[in-house]
Amino acid sequence: MEVAANCSLRVKRPLLDPRFEGYKLSLEPLPCYQLELDAAVAEVKLRDDQYTLEHMHAFGMYNYLHCDSWYQDSVYYVDNLGRIMNLTVMLDTALGKPREVFRLPTDLIAYDNRLCASMHFTSSTWVTLSDGTGRLYLIGTGERGNSASEKWEIMFNEELGNPFIIIHSISLLKAEEHSIATLLLRIEKEELDMKGSGFYVSLEWVTINKKSKDKKKYEITRRNILRGKSVPHYAAIEPDGNGLMIVSYNSFTFVQVGQNLEESKDEDMSEKIKEPLYYWQQTEDDLTVTVSLPEDCTKENIQIQFLPDHVNIVLKGQRFLEGNLYSSIDHESSTWIIKENNSLEISLIKKNEGLTWPELVVGDKQGEFIRDSAQCAAIAERLMHLTSDELVNLGSNQYLFSVIVDPKEMPCFCLRHDVDALLWQPHSGNQDDMWEHIATFNALGYVQASKRDKKFFACAPNYSYAALCECLRRVFIYRQPTPMSTVLYNRKEGRQVGQVAKQQVASLETSDPILGFQATNERLFVLTTKNLFLIKVNTEN
Repeated sequence: MEVAANCSLRVKRPLLDPRFEGYKLSLEPLPCYQLELDAAVAEVKLRDDQYTLEHMHAFGMYNYLHCDSWYQDSVYYVDNLGRIMNLTVMLDTALGKPREVFRLPTDLIAYDNRLCASMHFTSSTWVTLSDGTGRLYLIGTGERGNSASEKWEIMFNEELGNPFIIIHSISLLKAEEHSIATLLLRIEKEELDMKGSGFYVSLEWVTINKKSKDKKKYEITRRNILRGKSVPHYAAIEPDGNGLMIVSYNSFTFVQVGQNLEESKDEDMSEKIKEPLYYWQQTEDDLTVTVSLPEDCTKENIQIQFLPDHVNIVLKGQRFLEGNLYSSIDHESSTWIIKENNSLEISLIKKNEGLTWPELVVGDKQGEFIRDSAQCAAIAERLMHLTSDELVNLGSNQYLFSVIVDPKEMPCFCLRHDVDALLWQPHSGNQDDMWEHIATFNALGYVQASKRDKKFFACAPNYSYAALCECLRRVFIYRQPTPMSTVLYNRKEGRQVGQVAKQQVASLETSDPILGFQATNERLFVLTTKNLFLIKVNTEN
């Protein structure tokens, strides 16, 4: 069996500054603008049954402000009227009110068990949207930067089960076939294994497809499900749609791999509706077949013939199941018994221990295979070489935040490296250099550790500054070093300092908690329950 390759994160030494002098607190005022919202942000607080650390990471610390990385300085949020509200900034001194671009069809207040509404800007003309109730929407928006062509229309919507949040999506166009892949996160109750918190994290990778220009309808064509024990810090679909990249404390394994739903539609509908004739399970040593017996069926009405490669089951004079087995059994040790719930349980002992049977009787589709969680994990391990897993042990490299530098690429992620914070750009197509070190925020790994109340962390897409905010009021900005306009000497070393990195602090005039935080090259956007603040950080790109 092939195993996942171990790769390393190669640091670019020229991007490190071993003589960094530290941040100098600057008292220069930062222009700050405040907009009052027409309706409060649609915040969803954690319920009593959402008590784990994973619930807090995924939903309690959710960023309610969404930045459209395809267009400069454009942010969105959902208010408690179900409206998608947008603010696009052209000029700070002429700010307009946030405008409604779309209204969710669902009455959100009617759902007790909903999560926060979530969205992802899939491309310059597509948005993936969830109302928090378990329904997924694909929205065609037109060119969002152009008011003449922008129009938000639902192109697909479907109920997908338990509520989820959207964490990533991509748009693909291959041979006139358009598809959108999206990654959904749920925290599910653990029904079988009650060890630990009693919950597990589910990632569902859904592909929605439109076959040709003539066919307007979008349909789900593939659903993959991964399972893990912790909320991932980072998860993204590769730009070609062929893989996922996940940064997490705990590993994720596939529990449902790539069933093509489009192919399954071609099956006879009567087979789908029909109840399975039997259920079967297997271990490394044996197989168990369970059959629901007809009424008044006694021991005398059951005839079962075990042969090394064949089985024949007759119930009340009627042939129930006959055929060649997938592999050989020890026919002399195989047995059957009638259970109290009027079911027949057949035990078949495998001749070849450890062999996994894909089917019980060759060519027979009347039964249903039941797989337990241990087998799911084992299968996922065997499938590892098919899913092209590349593993990197981050060790002590603490995860800090993610940022979209180029919307056509996967998001970058920032890790602590010694005292610094290093920004990494994933490149899925380059196996030799899958993670490229593109920027360094000097000493920021050390500095951020002292901020005990930090809630959100971000940086400008051009790396000119990094910023973090606390749960209430305060925002800290850390700029990259810039040349000095005056002469400054390091008194300890007696040398001239050529550059200085500034730290600035902004204090918002509100007592409401911060719910959202986004950084662009020029501005910081900070969302509270009733206000949207703009902090002008850079005067030019």
